[in-house]
Amino acid sequence: MAASTSVDTHSMIPIFVAFLLVFASSLYPVLSVPAAESDSGNRLLANQTFRPGKEILRLKRVNAFLNKINKPAVKTIQSPDGDVIDCVLSHLQPAFDHPELRGKKPLYPPERPKGNETRETVAESYQLWTDSGESCPEGTVPIRRTTLKDVLRAGSVKRFVRKLRRHVRRDSEGSGHEHAVVFANGDQYFGAKASINVWSPRVTSEYEFSLSQIWVISGSFGNDLNTIEAGWQVSPDLYGDNYPRFFTYWTTDAYRATGCYNLLCSGFVQTNNKIAIGAAISPRSSYNGRQFDIGLMIWKDPKHGNWWLEFGGGLLVGYWPAFLFSHLRSHASMVQFGGEIVNFRSAGFHTSTQMGSGHFAEEGFGKASYFRNLQVVDWDNNLLPLANLHLLADHSNCYNIKQGRNSVWGTYFYYGGPGRNVRCP
Repeated sequence: MAASTSVDTHSMIPIFVAFLLVFASSLYPVLSVPAAESDSGNRLLANQTFRPGKEILRLKRVNAFLNKINKPAVKTIQSPDGDVIDCVLSHLQPAFDHPELRGKKPLYPPERPKGNETRETVAESYQLWTDSGESCPEGTVPIRRTTLKDVLRAGSVKRFVRKLRRHVRRDSEGSGHEHAVVFANGDQYFGAKASINVWSPRVTSEYEFSLSQIWVISGSFGNDLNTIEAGWQVSPDLYGDNYPRFFTYWTTDAYRATGCYNLLCSGFVQTNNKIAIGAAISPRSSYNGRQFDIGLMIWKDPKHGNWWLEFGGGLLVGYWPAFLFSHLRSHASMVQFGGEIVNFRSAGFHTSTQMGSGHFAEEGFGKASYFRNLQVVDWDNNLLPLANLHLLADHSNCYNIKQGRNSVWGTYFYYGGPGRNVRCP
């Protein structure tokens, strides 16, 4: 059962770090550690030694990051999955550390796209942390607390915030990223919308992930790539478990130095007190059983130019300010929907990390994962069916995709797969 408290536990972080520093420096002149990653992004070899001075510096860096990113809470909620959700005053959230936003407050909701008439019922328990009936007060936003363990698991602050460089709509041979997606290009896009089937795919390596999301993209596929992304992901490295979690991501330089997941940097401005970005989604779909999906829409506010995010049946989560971007300040040149996994081939063969439900597209409803009711937003803020649609599966023997259309689901597709199998060695 989740519980609520108003006690501020952030002050315990420096004490814990100080204990680690004393422990490391006084007892062990040279320490041996498992595989980790340096601040430069290079993975350290297992059992590689390091000296306490370097470790002390790393822990100080982590502690400074935690103090910056974890804001004072007016209420704290303990989630059944182990997460701590802090209810933070909306004008104190990480976004307002940005020089362009300092001293300001979140904007009022914009006009929704025309044709957005669907108001599906959102299950009361759409995230695990709400199961107890606890909620964040008006004027606050729920933020998943980042822990020392979260950052140390990633190896460095830099890697925790931005993760691996990721590729979009390219064959991922050698990069480790594999996709099964549909995309539309050749026009100007001002938003995208879909309902995404939620599963708990198996991720077989701590450093791999499996996600299903919408991409809104502009710029070249070089260093100036702008993307806005939202969906669900299973990432043991980022979250420390195998729950599917609602997430967001953005970048303005092809995942190099800008942007981050969720609220881990100054960027996305949250306006909703009911959704915690990065929190586990509940319920989830089961094979040959009940199916659950979440509706997501990303669109550009015609008045202010910011990119807004809607979850489910009309819940506005927040927005990415227009000033964050270069190309996306104007419009998107491509929208993309589908799944992505990381394949490290750590055992010398293809990973068994699953995409979607872990079953191939041809198995259909109740067995394969799906996206339904795919739409885009045009220059006049109208929701329209997709045109010029293309399908891409990097390695179709491992993960595939199959598109369809009907009067209820509009444009839809099934996608996914088990990863390693007899045709995917």
